[in-house]
Amino acid sequence: MENKQTIVTAGIVAYGGANEVAQAAISVAEHTKDICLKLMVLDNASPDGTAEVLQKTTFPQNVQLKCSKENLGFGKGHNLIFQSLNQSEQSKYHAVINPDITLDSDAISEICRWMDQHPDVAMVTPRLLFPDGREQQTAKRFPTFMALLSRQLPLPFLKKVEQHYLMLDEDLTKPTDVEFCSGCFFVMRSDVYRKMNGFDPRYFVYVEDADITRQALQYGRAVYLPSVAVYHAWHRDANKKLKNFFMQIHSMFKYWKKWGFRFL
Repeated sequence: MENKQTIVTAGIVAYGGANEVAQAAISVAEHTKDICLKLMVLDNASPDGTAEVLQKTTFPQNVQLKCSKENLGFGKGHNLIFQSLNQSEQSKYHAVINPDITLDSDAISEICRWMDQHPDVAMVTPRLLFPDGREQQTAKRFPTFMALLSRQLPLPFLKKVEQHYLMLDEDLTKPTDVEFCSGCFFVMRSDVYRKMNGFDPRYFVYVEDADITRQALQYGRAVYLPSVAVYHAWHRDANKKLKNFFMQIHSMFKYWKKWGFRFL
C-alpha cells in the first residue's frame, strides 16, 4: 500500500459525551498518516448539547461533522456516514469507530496494509485495551442464548460457556478467524460494505455488530488481528441500565429470528 494512494473512510456516531467524541476523532485523525483518511463524526441528535460543542471544536482538515435532527440509531448513523463520504470518490476500506476509542499508533493504516496482503479477508478487528493498558476480550464466536447469559450473570457454571464464546480456548496471539467483530472498532472492505448496504437498519442499537459480521462472512473472512491495538474505554451501558439491557435482549431476538436461534 503506497502512501496516500489508498482512500479510507471512517465514521464515529455520537450520542452525548462531546469531549470524548472530539478526543476520539482528533486521536484517529492525528495518528492516521500512511493513508488518505476521510473521517466523519455524526451527532445523533444528542440531548446534552453535544452538537453545539462539536460545532465549536477545531478538528483536523480531514474530519467532517454532520448533525442529525433525529436519533437514527447506531447502524443507520454509520450507513449515512458511509454514503456521505463515498459519494464523490469511493474508498477501498471503511472503519467503524466508537466515540470511546483513542489511538497511540497508526492502527488503521496497519490494518489496511494487512488486508492488502490478505484479499480473502472481508473485515478485521484489532486488540482492544482499556485506557490503562489492560486487555479486553475482543475475539468472539456467534452469540448464543447461553453466551449472552454468561456475559450478564457471573455464575461459576457459566464460566466455560463464556470462555468458549470469547475464544479463550484458542491461541489469540496470532491472527485468528472470528465469527463476531466488535462494533466499537473494525475495518471492512468498502465494496463489501456497499454490497450489503451496510448495517441492517432494523437494529436500532446492540447486536448490529454481530449481524454485520455474519453478513460479511458471506463475502470473506473476519479476522482478529492482535498485532494492532487500540484503546477502548468500554462503558458497557447495557450492564448499567435496565432499559439498555432490555434493548439488548430485543435486538438479540431480532438476530436469532434472522439467523436462527442457538441455545449453546
